[in-house]
Amino acid sequence: MTIYYRDARTIDGPALAAMARRSFTETFGTLYRQSDLAAFLDEAFGPNGLPSQLSDPDFAVRLALADDQIIGFVKMGPVTFPGEWRPDAIELYQFYVLAPWQGEGVAPVLMDWSLEHARSHGAKEIILSVYVDNHRAHRFYERYGFREIGRYAFRVGETIDDDRIMRLVL
Repeated sequence: MTIYYRDARTIDGPALAAMARRSFTETFGTLYRQSDLAAFLDEAFGPNGLPSQLSDPDFAVRLALADDQIIGFVKMGPVTFPGEWRPDAIELYQFYVLAPWQGEGVAPVLMDWSLEHARSHGAKEIILSVYVDNHRAHRFYERYGFREIGRYAFRVGETIDDDRIMRLVL
């Protein structure tokens, strides 16, 4: 099966939202009460979340597809974490790859695109947050030179998760 990559388009919104919901639930669904999970999924991936950002010029989303099905994506845009950030910083918001495709080379291609996107838009650093117990993601980001610089309270419904903020200086 051939994997290919392209920029997301507005028309991808429903399929991308469904894939993002599936990926988040596969990875983290057992950590939350159903009401908290549902509230987060609706906020993050409902019509006013990820799909609406596909037409927003402040955001860029790159897709990985197999048989015309979205199997992974990465989203980048302006830094929204609390605090003072360099004006030439960019945030890596979401980096999802469906479980059957993890370890198949999808994530490195998406990360390479993210680094090139950041550099081509004048960014000098990339900021992201990752769940404290998502060790696989931590190792992946560290391989690219990201380093932990702080903590972030990430809300999923009424649940507050302990995330780590990581930075890569380009």
